[in-house]
Amino acid sequence: MDKIIVRGGNALKGKIPISGAKNSALTLIPCALLTDEPLTLRNLPRLADIDGFQHLMNQFGISTTVAGSRPEDFGRVMTLEATRITSNVAPYDLVRKMRASILVLGPMLARAGEATVSLPGGCAIGNRPIDLHLKALEAFGVEIEVAAGYVKAIAKKGIPGGTYTFPVVSVGATENALMAASLAKGTCVLHNAAREPEIVDLCNMLVAMGAQIEGIGTSDLIIQGKDRLHGATYRVMSDRIEAGSYACAAAITGGDVELVGAKASEMDATLDALRQAGVKVEDTGTGIRVASDGKLKPLTISTAPYPGFATDMQAQFMAMLCMADGASVLTETIFENRYMHVPELNRMGAHIETKGRTAIVHGVKKLTGAPVMATDLRASMSLVIAGLVAEGETHVSRLYHLDRGYERLEEKLQLVGADVERVGTE
Repeated sequence: MDKIIVRGGNALKGKIPISGAKNSALTLIPCALLTDEPLTLRNLPRLADIDGFQHLMNQFGISTTVAGSRPEDFGRVMTLEATRITSNVAPYDLVRKMRASILVLGPMLARAGEATVSLPGGCAIGNRPIDLHLKALEAFGVEIEVAAGYVKAIAKKGIPGGTYTFPVVSVGATENALMAASLAKGTCVLHNAAREPEIVDLCNMLVAMGAQIEGIGTSDLIIQGKDRLHGATYRVMSDRIEAGSYACAAAITGGDVELVGAKASEMDATLDALRQAGVKVEDTGTGIRVASDGKLKPLTISTAPYPGFATDMQAQFMAMLCMADGASVLTETIFENRYMHVPELNRMGAHIETKGRTAIVHGVKKLTGAPVMATDLRASMSLVIAGLVAEGETHVSRLYHLDRGYERLEEKLQLVGADVERVGTE
């Protein structure tokens, strides 16, 4: 298994290209199930999760072709064509590694009249039930059965339509319901729907495929079902979480970096928090410039659904705030088990205390390199960020977490002067 070695002490300076958004791409790919015409996705990041989803689509008989795969290029283009679906079952051995696999449920159901999907896997960051996915589909008139680790959804005569109000905001459930509703026989209405930029990206692509959706960008969505959707060519939005992660890396090292392709309008909560920490942030027109003198102020942050502070940025900010002048308070409201990176950061000399969903980060004068282990996707990035400013070498292992969400991370960091390398281990 590979590991990344980070030698701290270099201020990051230069430009980092921001890849297509993983969280958007994993929703757009299953939309290929909604049409028998080709769907071409541009700006797809090269990630383990994307490869895994491609294999899952092949399982259904969908042909996939990839272009733009030169080694020197970031991103690629994938064309998917579901002329005929040969299987409507998503098996455990493919689904268990990636939670996003549950997103085939809605589009497969809408296209084929039934779908059987294994209960999903993914990062071990707490309880992430799919009950809201199922309740939304049931509200639309779908029959749901759960048995032997599988979900079976049935709508032999099509999805009738209906109204569902989410009791809590759920990004994944909103996405699944949207895709299913696009081919419904009637009208589907979602209240208290998620408003994340990735939801807007999904809506925009569905509209490009011929779907009719009202209320895009709001918490109330009205979807008039269509008899069929057509193919499209669509560019995946830039990854706001990747951009925020590199912003934290620039800030902690006292660097000056332009995040090329990042959109400030999609990152308000992250950029506001950076500014409160004393970091200079500006929209360059081609991206976002982040500059810091390395003197960071403590923060009080609570994660929340969009437009609040994203849970996917909590670990990276925690790493950055380890070097702040004072104590920061972070509260995790989304997932109950998302502090597994705390012991690893403390191994590097951080002073972090946790109690329930709250973490108190006492700023320290220095961090020291150590062997550390990634526990989930964003936690792995927090360890790299800490390593960039730590004295000596930090060895980050279990990189399969990192490779699920960051395209060629070590190469991007090298572009801005970081001393970081990937090495194989026996």
